[in-house]
Amino acid sequence: MLIAAALLLFSACTGTSDLVSFGDNEFKTRAAEVFVAGFGGVADKYIEPVAVHSIAIDGMRGLGSIDPALTVARDDGRVVLFASGREVARRPAPNDGDVVGWANVAADISLAARGASSDLRSANIEALYEAVFDGVLSRLDIFSRYAGAVEARKNRAKREGFGGIGIRYQIEDGVPVINDVLVGTPAATAGLRKGDRIVAVDGAALKGLARNEVSDKLRGPIHSTVELTIDRPGRAQLMVIGMERGHIFGVTVTASHKDGILYLKVGSFNQDTARALADEIEKGRATLGDGMKGVILDLRGNPGGLLKQSVKVADLLLTQGQIISTRGRHADSIHYYEAGGRDLAFGMPVIVLVDGKSASAAEIVAAALQDRERAVVIGTSSFGKGSVQTVIRLPNDGEITLTWSRLYAPSGYLLHGLGVLPAICTSGVKEDARSVIRARMAQRGKTEEALNAWRLSAAFDDAKRGKLRELCPSQRRQDDLEIEMARQLLGDQALYAEALRLSAATHQAHY
Repeated sequence: MLIAAALLLFSACTGTSDLVSFGDNEFKTRAAEVFVAGFGGVADKYIEPVAVHSIAIDGMRGLGSIDPALTVARDDGRVVLFASGREVARRPAPNDGDVVGWANVAADISLAARGASSDLRSANIEALYEAVFDGVLSRLDIFSRYAGAVEARKNRAKREGFGGIGIRYQIEDGVPVINDVLVGTPAATAGLRKGDRIVAVDGAALKGLARNEVSDKLRGPIHSTVELTIDRPGRAQLMVIGMERGHIFGVTVTASHKDGILYLKVGSFNQDTARALADEIEKGRATLGDGMKGVILDLRGNPGGLLKQSVKVADLLLTQGQIISTRGRHADSIHYYEAGGRDLAFGMPVIVLVDGKSASAAEIVAAALQDRERAVVIGTSSFGKGSVQTVIRLPNDGEITLTWSRLYAPSGYLLHGLGVLPAICTSGVKEDARSVIRARMAQRGKTEEALNAWRLSAAFDDAKRGKLRELCPSQRRQDDLEIEMARQLLGDQALYAEALRLSAATHQAHY
């Protein structure tokens, strides 16, 4: 059986805090430090005001997720812990806004809970942190969440890259076999090939190891050295190949071209996405030359990622104007992002494909290119994840991902709960591309009216915004219809211009 594995696990020690038990004083000190950072960060940065005392009480009540017999109540200026209805501990409640005081109470209550509950005593401290912060964040919104130290390191590796060699592999007969070598990585420079079997890393045999154990051995600090023992098909003897680990990013951009049209698929947005997309556009232009007709930017199924990368991606195709604005309660969450004057496609036609799974950063790009009259958007209403999360790193090396601002499209509408409305809607459509395009053009007035209503929607009227989404129901689209429609438009300049005018019909609505 083949087990596919991309090298996306971060190689680092898991630390001691998630594996061992502490003495009472050390436990309280460590827990209080983590709670101060977490409670304070949430109270300071969450998009809506939230009281410190409420955060702390919700967090302590989260201990019940480990042992349901544990309950916490605030009573007559005291915080009281019960186990199966019996009072176990009672602590004075600090002032409502006292972050340090409430963090210390939460640490005290957690310690008392460990003494009263065998389930809590057998749980490691990371499980306790998870219970407390899940208790805090579950009351806020679905996008705010806690990640323990191990998961947080994986998340950072996906966002920021990691120290590795640049391969993908699968497990065959208990041994990792390379199925892809990423261009420009240490593995490519060292001459590793598809089909190479990695027998050992730094002399340690890999046979029988789980894929996360293999990944841990292949990864390490950037610029550190690693030695691979390779069994190459057709070669009688094993090869030993040494290399220096590099900064590796997950691949988010793939490209192809046909009939003068450059097709770019963006799967998500990490630290390398804008650079990779710029490279592919420039390579496409060089390859196609004067025969280049336009660009298809496929964002279907793209769940989003880094905000600044989406801004950079939009900027690759724009010369001026606002890309997106973010607004929240914290001063640092308020930003207005403007295009910087570059268009790598040199004004050539652009089609953006979206569907019901296109979210967040993908929606930023689609909205910016549509509102700035730079692209025709085809597909279904996008997901509508128009909030921005900031990451609060905690002393235990875990992190809180916290919602702290909302996204506003250049024409002024709030993306959250609404998403992007395509100029050409394909919801439920299965017929041929040209028929769909003609039908949408024939309904020009309805499309303009829908876009106008969309852009003028009241930001927080959820009922009306939900009705608007019914104009082009959100769906997952994976077939080739949207691609074929894009090709039809890019092959007919007059038709493309007419579709672009649909997108621009109400562009000035909020100016």
